[in-house]
Order: sequence, then structure tokens, then C-alpha cells
Amino acid sequence: MTLKKETQKLKRNKIIKTHLRCVFIAITFTIFSISCSDDDRNRSTEYPGTPVDLGTHQLMAYTVSKKSKYLVVFESGHGNDHTSWYSTGKSSEILSISNFLDSDVLLYDRAGYGKSGFNTEPRNINKLRSELETVVNQFANGRKLVLAGHSLGGLIIRDYAIKNPEKVAGLLFVDPSHEKYNNLSQEQINTFYTNYKTIYGANSGIALETLQLIEDFKYMATLPNLPDVPVVVLTSMKTDAENNAASKQQWYNAHEFLKAGVTDFTHISTVKSGHFIQLDEPQLVLNNINFILSKLP
Repeated sequence: MTLKKETQKLKRNKIIKTHLRCVFIAITFTIFSISCSDDDRNRSTEYPGTPVDLGTHQLMAYTVSKKSKYLVVFESGHGNDHTSWYSTGKSSEILSISNFLDSDVLLYDRAGYGKSGFNTEPRNINKLRSELETVVNQFANGRKLVLAGHSLGGLIIRDYAIKNPEKVAGLLFVDPSHEKYNNLSQEQINTFYTNYKTIYGANSGIALETLQLIEDFKYMATLPNLPDVPVVVLTSMKTDAENNAASKQQWYNAHEFLKAGVTDFTHISTVKSGHFIQLDEPQLVLNNINFILSKLP
């Protein structure tokens, strides 16, 4: 990522928040993305959430319960609350997702996003994974999980799967961040943090998570292979002014490292979507979750 790209993203973000309000779209091929304020939403139409108490703060979770055999859990990317999985931009879409998958689904907002509370402790991958564990434990009821992670969420579900292999039945990575590709300097982090703090606030999830990104990628490089469960990776190969074919190939190659030690690995590339594959091609994401579910006993 370059400073030019991030500056362009921030400028465009202001325009989008003014004219498109809460519609989540891909700006650039980065681990960063747009978020919108809950103040912009019509709260009366929101799907009701369930608070999860972590002691120091609460997280808001959104779930549909059908008492299915597996629980499908969605982990959002850096800068996004749970609505980044809704291609329509409406929270009622959670019902459509659950019906299409014929499965219980669980989405939630990490600290500093959406309706979740703030937490000023270091927001590194280890912390984010531990909070995911707490959220899952409230809703899993002993069931195994199919985890779907977008962008930075891919790092979080990787850490979860490696730390909790007995709880994971399958994994879907949606254009995930990866230490083999994402290399940020401290100068870039400082600039990003200052910008995000100004726009979203010092306690926002996007600002506090930004401070940990360099250490996060170092941490990910120390982790062992994923557990040997069905794994699907979706990679955006769509080029644009900021991402040429060579850059996209490096991104694809980084994702190939996820297959180490995995006997059932599927890697799918698409030129129809940018970084937010779940918004550009929601059916591709849902079909591949069903593909994973079809492999399970």
C-alpha cells in the first residue's frame, strides 16, 4: 500500500459518506475499507442484535437460529462493522443469508465498530481472536463452526482455527490479508492512524487496529499451518489504476500459502470483483459456504 493510495481513499470516503451514506463499497485493493456511522441508519429497520459482555466492554452480535448442525460465523475486515457482509446494505439481509445457507449464522461488530463498545487495550490479532472466541461461545452451543473472514478478518479466523482446531469444520477466506503481501512501514502506520483518529475518533476500531498492523503481520508469520479442514480461498484478480496484473499475481501467490498442510483446498480467483467480493459477487461467497457445508458430515 502507498500513501498516495490511502490519501485517495480517505478523500473518496468523505464523498461516499455524503452521497451514498451507509453503502459499503470497495475503494482500493488494501486491507483498509470504508465504515459508516450508525447515526446514518434508520434504526427502526435494523435487525435486532444481542449484546455479548466481555467485562471491559460489550460487543453486539447478530444471529439467526435454526438449530442447524453447524454455525456459520462471519468476520469482517479492517474498518468494517458486520454490515460489510450485506450486499443490499440492509441488516434484514441476515435472514436471506441464513435461508440460503439453511444454517444458523452469526455476525458481530468488533470493539469500536457499529453498536459495540470501545476497548482501548491493544487491538492486535491475539486480542481480536480471543474476543471472537467469547462471542462464538455464547452462540455455538457445542457446534462446530464454518468461519468466513474478509480481509483482516482472514487473519482473525486463521488464528482462531489454529488455536481451536477441534471447534472448526471449515474455512472460507474472502480476499484475505496475508503477511506475504502486506508490508507497511511505521511511517505509513502513523499517517493512517492520524487520519483515522481525526475522522473516526481515537477509540474507533479502525484507528486502534491500525496501530497493531505491523506486529499483526509479524505474528501471523509465526503461526503453524491451518487445521486440516475444508478450506476455500476467494481472490480478487480485478485490476485497476492502483493494482496492476503483477500486483494481483503477488496477492494470489500469497493466498496460495494457506494451502500448506490442508488436503481439501480450493482456490478461486475472480476478475469480476474488487476487494469486497461479498458485495460485488455475494452469490460466489454464499455458494462457496454451501460448498464447504456440503463436504461436512
